Amino acid sequence: MIAMTLAEVAAVTGGRLHRATGDEQVASVEFDSRKAAPGVLFLALPGERVDGHSFAAAAVASGAAGVLAAREVEAPSVVVPPAAGAAGTYLAENDPDGAGAAVLAALAKLARHSVDSLSVDSLEGLAVVGVTGSSGKTSTKDLLAAVLAPLGPTVAPPGSFNNELGHPWTALRADAGTRHLVLELSARGPGHIAALCRVAPPRIGVVLNVGRAHLGEFGSPEAIAQAKGELVEALPADGVAVLNADDAAVAAMASRTAARVVTVGRAAEAHVRAVDVTSDAGRARFRLVTPSGEADVALRLVGAHHVGNALSAAAAALELGATPAGVAESLSAAAPASRWRMEVADRADGVTVVNDAYNANPESMRAALAALADLGRGRRTWAVLGRMAELGDTAAAAHAEVAGAAVELGVGTLVAVGEPGYGPAARHVTDPAAALALLRAQVAPGDVVLVKASRAVGLDRVADALLDDVPRDDRQENELVSR
Repeated sequence: MIAMTLAEVAAVTGGRLHRATGDEQVASVEFDSRKAAPGVLFLALPGERVDGHSFAAAAVASGAAGVLAAREVEAPSVVVPPAAGAAGTYLAENDPDGAGAAVLAALAKLARHSVDSLSVDSLEGLAVVGVTGSSGKTSTKDLLAAVLAPLGPTVAPPGSFNNELGHPWTALRADAGTRHLVLELSARGPGHIAALCRVAPPRIGVVLNVGRAHLGEFGSPEAIAQAKGELVEALPADGVAVLNADDAAVAAMASRTAARVVTVGRAAEAHVRAVDVTSDAGRARFRLVTPSGEADVALRLVGAHHVGNALSAAAAALELGATPAGVAESLSAAAPASRWRMEVADRADGVTVVNDAYNANPESMRAALAALADLGRGRRTWAVLGRMAELGDTAAAAHAEVAGAAVELGVGTLVAVGEPGYGPAARHVTDPAAALALLRAQVAPGDVVLVKASRAVGLDRVADALLDDVPRDDRQENELVSR
């Protein structure tokens, strides 16, 4: 973020100084008091078990310059006024008095002020790229960060920092030396993406797909498409909308933006496309074809669905000055960068574990099962699947659809963890512990095991336990980078 005094923070956020001179110097923000250090502005947010206001004094004692709070604390602080819309925030259940909403609203103002200050010069200033879609956002964000890094200092969120807290927190990691700010935008309802765009207005917007994630909250695929399209509606006339030509709902968003449209996909009419797509042990290879040239790409990420993610990252990077050859080199070198997303590791006995347990919806389930089938050619395969959340009235049909896809793709054994909707063909177990016991008893050297479900099911623990059962050969870790 740009350097500010606590008095300037108060002016930007509409807050008032408390127990502060106003001269305190702020250079970053943190919501974890354990990360308090000189120059940090500590965010006093309520949590499920504790309230950040209770840790304000401790944060300042650890070196923090001050606190952004919704009520007076025993520390130098900026106290911000109540904010409307507490029910719309991700922490609404833990924010009955709206204190968290007030701090988040102030944080959004602070991020917008910093981004605007860094984006004054459109040629040398900060270029903001937003990525959204029903699935693949985090992987695409990671790929985009990898291809932009050679062009200049790049900031991207760790993991899935994509909501009212993670989004402005990431935006405030950009400073005067940052050339590219890559942001992931999520939505749990209409207007959420538009609100995030107001925090850090993007110049390039990438829409990957429209699937059925959060269908229970949105009500229909059309409502999901409407929400995802808020990103392209926010783009300026001199901006660029990168749209997936292979997804009709995304391609239709071209009519909703004033920005120039660049399409990506395998379709012949796409501006940036993949041809001659093949697979090598589950990892896609293709020829990248662009208006400015062609180059060969060999992805290290497992799953054919990453072709579309890579094309989207390529198109955005090309708009920011990359060359096809440079993009291909960066894409081919990019390793997995966020945990529990097609995270592949081999045990010393030859068992391969694919941990894709961060989240799940019907489209990402099918993509993961297809990757399992590809990676497991000639080997026994296991799909350990749990519940897909937030599908509303379509849940039963969606789980049956995924079970059918497993059969269609030739998956050897489907293990359903606590979810009867996967049907009679699945082997049903009650919980992750039972799934682990079954796998320990029956998985043999050479088998491939996929674990996937919505995050709350906790199947990542099954994957971790399987890998801990037998020492891992570090040379076969697929060079996983975790953070």
